[in-house]
Amino acid sequence: MSRWWRGPSRAARAVLDDLVTTLYPTDCRACGGPLLTAGLSPVCDRCIEGVEAQSMTLCVRCGEALDMEGVRFAGQFPVEGLVCSPCRMAPPEFERAVAYAVYEDELREMVHLLKYERMASVAKPLGRFLARAIEMLEGEAGGELLVVAVPLFPAKERERGYNQAVLMADAALAELKRSRPRWKLISAHEVIRRVKDTRSQFELTPKGRRRNLQGAFKVDDRAALAGREVLLVDDIYTTGATARACAQVLRRAGPGRVWVATASRAQAEMVASWDAASWESEEVVSADGRPGDAGSRGAVWAG
Repeated sequence: MSRWWRGPSRAARAVLDDLVTTLYPTDCRACGGPLLTAGLSPVCDRCIEGVEAQSMTLCVRCGEALDMEGVRFAGQFPVEGLVCSPCRMAPPEFERAVAYAVYEDELREMVHLLKYERMASVAKPLGRFLARAIEMLEGEAGGELLVVAVPLFPAKERERGYNQAVLMADAALAELKRSRPRWKLISAHEVIRRVKDTRSQFELTPKGRRRNLQGAFKVDDRAALAGREVLLVDDIYTTGATARACAQVLRRAGPGRVWVATASRAQAEMVASWDAASWESEEVVSADGRPGDAGSRGAVWAG
């Protein structure tokens, strides 16, 4: 194929979209509306564009939304900035956790499609959200980062067919290679692995989640991490148990600093409502078999 070929023009693409969507009509899996463009993604452009970045006052360490009392308390310590109570009482071993948007509505549906309905193509738009989150660390994190996706237990990864965090991370790196070409981000997913088949985080209390993840992760190649900075990535940050457990294992292996980035962030009131629902049922499952849709208001427990 000649190098001048750049694909169909905008007009030709519009004609192709009309033809394909007329002959093979299908609906967006997030909102149920018609898909108006031809492509691999089962989510419409309107849903993707409807995901808005967080615009609330957040803890500078973990990204938790601060209530007014927390804001007033943090204001007494301008050097430390706005830090939530859990991070003040038990500082995490990561430097900072950032997320693009709140885990709700269209974003929640997209995460479910990727994790539970094996729609790997959704990793691309989620990867763009992850890339936007990673950009929040520019100028604060180092100019060279080892990018590590939170690992799945091997049996669970085989069952799902992929690790959704790896797919999102790779899509984010492709995006950042274009938008931040001078930032050296190196894929290094193999440096940490999950060695314990943990229980579902959904059915556990916050304390139980931390215990559940004890001994769950292991680093084999310490030399690869010595003195380096690591960016840990995942689809969602809920209570922070997974991020804290991974960061602890990574720091013991020798990295200078660990950062965390996710596409979505569940805030405290969400987690509290899911915890309340978990007391009513050991595991809430929707009619189509996806965990978290019935009583948990869309919980996807990643940590």
